[in-house]
Amino acid sequence: MFFKKNKNKEPVDIQEVLLSFKRLSEKVDKLNEKLEDFEKKSQSMLQGVGVVRFNPFSETGSNQSFSLAILDRKKDGVVITSFYSREGSNVYGKTIKNGESEYSLSEEEQKAITLATKIDIKKEKNGK
Repeated sequence: MFFKKNKNKEPVDIQEVLLSFKRLSEKVDKLNEKLEDFEKKSQSMLQGVGVVRFNPFSETGSNQSFSLAILDRKKDGVVITSFYSREGSNVYGKTIKNGESEYSLSEEEQKAITLATKIDIKKEKNGK
């Protein structure tokens, strides 16, 4: 059975065309499966980072202390806070689940989490 002529003016078999469409459809299905798998895996990948520098001690004179929030798309991750003073520095880590922690959060830690969340929201809106 003939469908139409191609560029070389040779007849094209409709069965060949249908077979090509079937193969193309199978490839699209495989690509969709891979995309769905990637989207599931990407939920736990790093999505947002927020950093807030601050000066907790008036005698140090600069913003050497910081809070760093690292979150995935589900707003799970960690917030790390470092307090710097002339005598030394201390580092603390708190787990974050759904944007909150079982431990009390300082204002700076909450700001870092908010920044990390806003970065994720901007990526979603821009389709990146």
